[in-house]
Amino acid sequence: MLDLRWVVANLDEARRRLLTRGPAAGEALAPIEKLAAERRQLIQSSETQRAEQRKASDQMRTLKGEEQARLRARLKALSDEAKEKEARLKEVEEQIERALLNVPNLPHESVPVGGEQDNAVVRTWGEKPGIAAAKEHTEIGEKLGLLDFERAAKVSGARFVFYRGALARLELALVQFFLDSARERGYLELLPPYLVNADSMRGTGQLPKFEEDLFKTTAGYYLIPTAEVPVTNYHRDEILDGAQLPLEYAAFSPCFRSEAGSYGKDTKGIIRQHQFHKVELVRFEKPENAHAALEELVRDAQAPLQKLGLHHRVVLLSTGDMGFSAEKTYDLEVWLPGQNAYREISSCSTFGDFQARRAQIRFRPAAGEKPRLVATLNGSGLAVGRTVVAILENGQQADGSVVLPEAIRSYMGGLDRLAPA
Repeated sequence: MLDLRWVVANLDEARRRLLTRGPAAGEALAPIEKLAAERRQLIQSSETQRAEQRKASDQMRTLKGEEQARLRARLKALSDEAKEKEARLKEVEEQIERALLNVPNLPHESVPVGGEQDNAVVRTWGEKPGIAAAKEHTEIGEKLGLLDFERAAKVSGARFVFYRGALARLELALVQFFLDSARERGYLELLPPYLVNADSMRGTGQLPKFEEDLFKTTAGYYLIPTAEVPVTNYHRDEILDGAQLPLEYAAFSPCFRSEAGSYGKDTKGIIRQHQFHKVELVRFEKPENAHAALEELVRDAQAPLQKLGLHHRVVLLSTGDMGFSAEKTYDLEVWLPGQNAYREISSCSTFGDFQARRAQIRFRPAAGEKPRLVATLNGSGLAVGRTVVAILENGQQADGSVVLPEAIRSYMGGLDRLAPA
């Protein structure tokens, strides 16, 4: 959430920066403008009233009799008016804060302005494999008997899948491989809850704006869309010791998304499922270190891709292509020969103090100093199902088998390729 006092004092600047995200982002400020004007009027009126009260109090010492009684009555009326204005000011600020929950984060100055076509490729790693007549992962997996969409549709519905045999083993092997990579790079492993309350969803920015994308239980809990939610809220309503920052966590979890806004998009295969696995990297940083930490986070997310030998690129997203809470985002896009395209496999973002303000996560720079909001960051390290897709398509052989990357073979008991189940 944006800072209330900064927004009402800098409405034109806030609108200018939000409009780089698109018209809807700028319009999100509309409910706040009228409230901000009333807030200014109440503050100015209260200041004028306090000056009148001070003057009247000084006069009280020089008056007697009826004049003093009239002035005392005036002071009482001024006091009652002041209490009413204070109550209304509190109400207006609460309304502004509720409205701010629907306003996206301000893009950082280093983010390119524009839409998806304006995303900037920062660097690439590795080379595209030369595969003649490359097949997509769905065809490869089904012919090997390792993917079963038909029975998953019977059991659950569209956008679910059964993994079979060695492919199920590969999914779980990749989870451990990603966690080992994160641990080697200094992240502390957490195994989080998969159900969270509304306060947690509000803290990371899913609520109130994106409730239709979430699965909610009859008991009022939400299935997590990513481990970012429970891990970021791990320190909700806390004041951290500044000497302990940065704090770096890695967490595996299933992720559940209704994909309400993606009708007809990626409906085939396992690119966009209602349920998938991911290892998430979450960092809590001092604000002045956030952007250097983002560059490091990207390298941490790249590390397992490089070990697997998967060609990919790093893309800096433009203002119009970033997520709601992000201040700056890099996507890692892996090459998929079967689709002849790059596809996102990780998204790494810094949120500044946007999430920390919502979740009240602060740190004390030193003993006796006033607490400050932390900067939060997270990134996929990596999306497991999409890594399976990349391995299937990049490792496909003419005989229909799939050669596994050498780095994952020890996690597979020495298995070097996927053959028919």
